Amino acid sequence: MTSNSANPANGSMHRAKTASEPRRVTDPKRIVIVVYPGVTLLDAAGPAQVFSSANDMLRRAGKEPPYVLLLASPLGGEIQTDTGIVLKTVSLQVASEQPIDTMIISGGVGVFDLLEEEKFLKWVVARHAECRRVATTCMGAFVTAKAGLLEGQCVATHWRYTGELQSQHPEVAVQKDPIFVRSGKMWSAAGVTSGIDLAIAMVEEDHDHRVAMQVAQSLVVFFKRPGGQSQFSNVLNVQKQDEAGSFSELHAWIAENLKDDLAVEALAQRVGMSPRSFARHYKERTGFTPARSVEMIRVDSAKRMLELEPTLALSKIARNTGLADEQRLRRAFVRHIGISPLDYRAKFGPAGD
Repeated sequence: MTSNSANPANGSMHRAKTASEPRRVTDPKRIVIVVYPGVTLLDAAGPAQVFSSANDMLRRAGKEPPYVLLLASPLGGEIQTDTGIVLKTVSLQVASEQPIDTMIISGGVGVFDLLEEEKFLKWVVARHAECRRVATTCMGAFVTAKAGLLEGQCVATHWRYTGELQSQHPEVAVQKDPIFVRSGKMWSAAGVTSGIDLAIAMVEEDHDHRVAMQVAQSLVVFFKRPGGQSQFSNVLNVQKQDEAGSFSELHAWIAENLKDDLAVEALAQRVGMSPRSFARHYKERTGFTPARSVEMIRVDSAKRMLELEPTLALSKIARNTGLADEQRLRRAFVRHIGISPLDYRAKFGPAGD
């Protein structure tokens, strides 16, 4: 395994730059995705597809593809994922024979077998010193934490593992809600589909918002989710509570008709029940009143508009989502999210090209 200097490399493994000299970013950028037996397939394949789609899109625009993708594992060879699908990989030694721009350590239950591999952890530390970006998806955060790279930093992981990660590493600020977090050169995603969001954000950093949105569109991603967005949406929370799926069609209809009268009487008529019976059964199934669910779904729709439409007036967003006016929109946002619509847009809206 290569044991090079901890100083950033300038394109050659044998010529080191001083610590104060920034690493020069050039194309093509080598993206190394680290996998191992038991890796979650989508944790690796999701980010890989984003960078590949960015290559395809920019190639069609007459530009040189900016990324070179490489799947690497400790010993190389075929790696069986959690799905049974096998991935072909190169060894970590081969992967580090040329400068790595971005290293992504994938998540999966197999990661815990790697935590006692001292040679692997040393390799991660060495690459961290050289790479422009280091990222983890899901349980991959256990690797960077064990390697001592996250002390005092914020990190995201899958909600199922936040408590365990925090317990094992009290020196790390584990974020329980965001889908991905950026802390300096360290990036971390909650896992599974959020790795796609993280990779799209990297594409946006390397290029611009327009390119990132085109990649999201090419992948038929509903919209480009900002990192601070919760792992759980309001709509998903409502649907999750309705375990029997009794009101799934009603929820879909509400989301498509936000400007309509969505009072209890109208919803009850939609499902063929009396208002009183509907309100009682709905609360029993979901844990929410019909009015609260409607407002949560309207706020989710307003969030997407704020994220994607930087110039759309708040009054227009309020009308489009059935929240009537800016004052009601603001009250709903503060109630469900804790911040105003303008603050939400400033934090999660497009930065512009």
